[in-house]
Amino acid sequence: MSEPPVIVRRDHDGAVATVSINNPARLNCLGTPQIAAFIDAVTALADDPDLRVLIVTGEGERAFIGGANLMELGALDPPKSRDFLTLIHRMCKVLRDLPVPVIARVNGFCLGAGLEVMAACDMHLASDAASFGMPEVRIGLPSVVEAALLPQLIGWGRTKLLLYTGDTIDARTALDWGLVEKVAPAAELDTALDAWIGAILESGPRAVRLQKELIREWEAMPVGDAIEAGIRCIVRAYQTDEPTRMIGQTIERLRARKGGR
Repeated sequence: MSEPPVIVRRDHDGAVATVSINNPARLNCLGTPQIAAFIDAVTALADDPDLRVLIVTGEGERAFIGGANLMELGALDPPKSRDFLTLIHRMCKVLRDLPVPVIARVNGFCLGAGLEVMAACDMHLASDAASFGMPEVRIGLPSVVEAALLPQLIGWGRTKLLLYTGDTIDARTALDWGLVEKVAPAAELDTALDAWIGAILESGPRAVRLQKELIREWEAMPVGDAIEAGIRCIVRAYQTDEPTRMIGQTIERLRARKGGR
């Protein structure tokens, strides 16, 4: 039986899902089977009300996603290139549209389409052995689709440096640039990941979903409109008992701590 193109795992009683690209022999490079299976898996998870956080990673220890499949890229013509790149865009978009936070667990090479997938995630954690780059110009192609997210993360100058040269950067440089939020030794990567997961799971489930929705709105809004959208979002939060219940619990913990002094 052939290996599945992606592997889906569930933890924390189903609250946490991991979708992992399963092509380690080829650095988890993306061909149509991997992309289509990934889109299907994440789309199915989007309808799960119990989901709290999604982890995106690659199987093995060498690569997160090493880019698009070169054999498939080499066989494209103009119409097929539009279809293939649209499919990669859909892979990124399902992550941005997912109603819960998405964490990129970058465990190795993160190149080309892999960096675009990573940029579409909400939070970015990297092994100290990870490397990052957009090498498309070195094979005669511009970087496209979710490469457009990079200026938001690292600014225009650094984006141009990656896209014009095709050079790679190491994990420490990625951290300094703001491309990732945390770097950990490879042996401690999952410990660092668990800390982020734990913080999300301790937060209000509806509040976190509302926060992601609001952040997506902020991306396309002037500051004044973004502030008004935030006020509307708070009103929606108070339509359930989650804020008053969790505020009450916090007050009780503070009182108990004060009384114990």
